[in-house]
Order: sequence, then C-alpha cells, then structure tokens
Amino acid sequence: MRSAVAEDRIFRALADPSRRAIFESLTQGEAAVRDLTARFDISQPAVSQHLATLRAAGLVDGRREGRSVYYSVQPEGLQPLVDWITHYRAFWTDRLERLERLLDTMDE
Repeated sequence: MRSAVAEDRIFRALADPSRRAIFESLTQGEAAVRDLTARFDISQPAVSQHLATLRAAGLVDGRREGRSVYYSVQPEGLQPLVDWITHYRAFWTDRLERLERLLDTMDE
C-alpha cells in the first residue's frame, strides 16, 4: 500500500470521534464487540462498522473465538502516520530555525 493511501485511510478512520474513542479504548487491551458496545452509547452494528473501518486502515485486527470476535490495536498500523508526522516535524523545525536566523539578522 502506498504511503499516501495508508495515511488517507488512517486520517479518515481517526477523523470520527466514535472511532477514535473505540481505538483509544482498545489501547487498554483486547475487547470483544459486545464489550465495546457496552462501553459506548452506540449500537452493535455501528460498533462493528467502526471496527471494520479501523481494520481496513490497519489500526486494529480481530480474532474469532467461538461466536465472539475480539479486537486489538495493531501498533504497526500507525507507522504511516508516524512517518508523516516525522516528515513535517523536520520540515517545520528547519523553517522555524531559518525564520529565527532571519529575525536575528533583522535585529542587527
């Protein structure tokens, strides 16, 4: 998957407050769909739909145990986002340093 495509999927998945809350909840540990439904004021089909979006973005994975599906966070799924942030952090750090040098020369 191209990095830009992965970034877009991650941003879209995390743009929804309910999905962010579900993702955040899963950072505390694995949970079944029924457990997530009980934690949030959303229907089971909506929770399942949010999980499908998070899974398509590579942020969570599920495992079936009997009739239950247990979801957990896939930390490596965040790597495209980390790479994106790292790129722009370096970009802005460089730009701010150049601006600071310019302002210093203007003060002289």
